[in-house]
Amino acid sequence: MNKKTNRRKFIQQVGMATLGTIALSQIKPVSAFANSLDGEVLFTLDALPYEFKALEPHIDALTMEIHHDRHHRAYVDNLNKLCAKEGIQEKSIEVILSKVGSYSAGVKNNAGGHYNHSLFWKMMKANGGGLPTGAANDAINASFGTFDQFKTKFIEASKSRFGSGWAWLVAKDGKLNIGSTANQENPLMDISELKGTPVLCLDVWEHAYYLKYQNKRADYIDAWFNTINWDTVNAQLKLAK
Repeated sequence: MNKKTNRRKFIQQVGMATLGTIALSQIKPVSAFANSLDGEVLFTLDALPYEFKALEPHIDALTMEIHHDRHHRAYVDNLNKLCAKEGIQEKSIEVILSKVGSYSAGVKNNAGGHYNHSLFWKMMKANGGGLPTGAANDAINASFGTFDQFKTKFIEASKSRFGSGWAWLVAKDGKLNIGSTANQENPLMDISELKGTPVLCLDVWEHAYYLKYQNKRADYIDAWFNTINWDTVNAQLKLAK
């Protein structure tokens, strides 16, 4: 084989390699499609406002890591994919929830999962708990008589929710009410029997507590009260007004 032939084959091989590189560069990983709509991210997973271990010993670090980085991330990724598939351009999660009855069950479940968890993380903090402060204290006493009476009713709503779901303290028409919703439904949804502005929420899905508490939901609920961030509760009350 002469030098000219060798040179021609070399150029062909380089050309094919270059084309292959260009083609590969245009292939996006599956995860990229899960987070984009026409190249634009609609909903994103915010970082926790504290370290995974911050809520120990009440909620363990591994549970927080799995709950946030896997469960919540799945809701965000799935919601973005469904928005792309169903042509949903609305960027406000609250607006989607307000008319979620007109969307698919997948949108309902994942939009609810994203909103609920985003709020839930903010409802907790290191060295939280204790008695409510400020407006939260006044509103709870006005609606339930005492904090202990409120706590008893909230615990009952959390324990009695069959299967997976959430317990809520909501504000509506100047009053506070306690209730629960199934799965990833919430009081902002047009399909929810419980309606109002969420003031406090508790995740009672098993993945929120099973690693540490197994099937002892009541123990998890009692421990969770030591993590409540009353500043967030007050902020939600202000929002409700």
